[in-house]
Amino acid sequence: MTAQFPAVRPRRLRRTASMRRMVAGTRLHPADLVLPMFVKEGISEPNPIGSMPGVFQHTRDSLRKAAHEAAEAGVGGLILFGIPAVKDGRGSAADDPQGIVQQAVADLVADVGDAMVVMTDTCLDEFTDHGHCGILTPDGEVDNDATLERYAAAAVAQARAGSQVIAPSGMMDGQVAAIRAALDGDGFEQIPILAYSVKYASAFYGPFREAAECAPQFGDRSAYQQDGAGPVGEALREVRLDLDEGADAVMVKPALAYLDILRQVRDMVDVPVAAYQVSGEYAMVEAAAANGWVDRDRVIMESLIAIRRAGADMILTYWATEVARKLG
Repeated sequence: MTAQFPAVRPRRLRRTASMRRMVAGTRLHPADLVLPMFVKEGISEPNPIGSMPGVFQHTRDSLRKAAHEAAEAGVGGLILFGIPAVKDGRGSAADDPQGIVQQAVADLVADVGDAMVVMTDTCLDEFTDHGHCGILTPDGEVDNDATLERYAAAAVAQARAGSQVIAPSGMMDGQVAAIRAALDGDGFEQIPILAYSVKYASAFYGPFREAAECAPQFGDRSAYQQDGAGPVGEALREVRLDLDEGADAVMVKPALAYLDILRQVRDMVDVPVAAYQVSGEYAMVEAAAANGWVDRDRVIMESLIAIRRAGADMILTYWATEVARKLG
């Protein structure tokens, strides 16, 4: 580039809103957004989540209403998390055909399954009484291989209920292969897997653990979720392993603190890449806005644009319906 100021004036392309819109290099569409939703067994009214203003633990009825609103706004999909009335050490409700997730999935697929993609989170932390993502050994460690059997059973139960995408999030080695084999063996070869391939042991998950009632009763999840200070190559290796095992799409979680990882994953793979704008990201913006410290609407859009620009094809965000309405 040889021309200089005053011949070169980059501001020419920024002067008006219409000009900025025309030359925008990053665009959001409602179909890019996925709404995480919580359904709780045994409640008669939706429960507001204190650390996530505007987000609820839903009843089956209120869940259906919220899903209809998301579909009408043009949201691309939703992902369901369930809180059962009874929890135990093996997360029995996860694969119970009459479990809350399976019942709610059937409702949603019947209601909005043609308008948006109904996904299910496949893990055990919402279903175990100890709050960890798998079966425990007598010494209190998560037993990777025993947990795979439970994930496979839960995935099949969700598929039988109508789930259109299975999204394993537990970060167990071999989870995608185990789920793929179970789905195929039960006649669900057509059901895709969205793998939480890069999931960090993050402090940004705090509000989610209130929402899903899944805080570990001892220790933390650092032995199976990734270390934020770990080598970048580990994240890329996890992605390659999941793809080799049959994943159809991959995810990076959290989003904003790991945009560099998201970019590298996007550059490496030729499948859809999702990023999860997690509960802590949502809660911080809502809290700052409530105190008048930030412009809420602008911060929401700026954060989503950043995630999209870093390479996400799909963004899981609790603001999905609201933002989809604004995007029109």
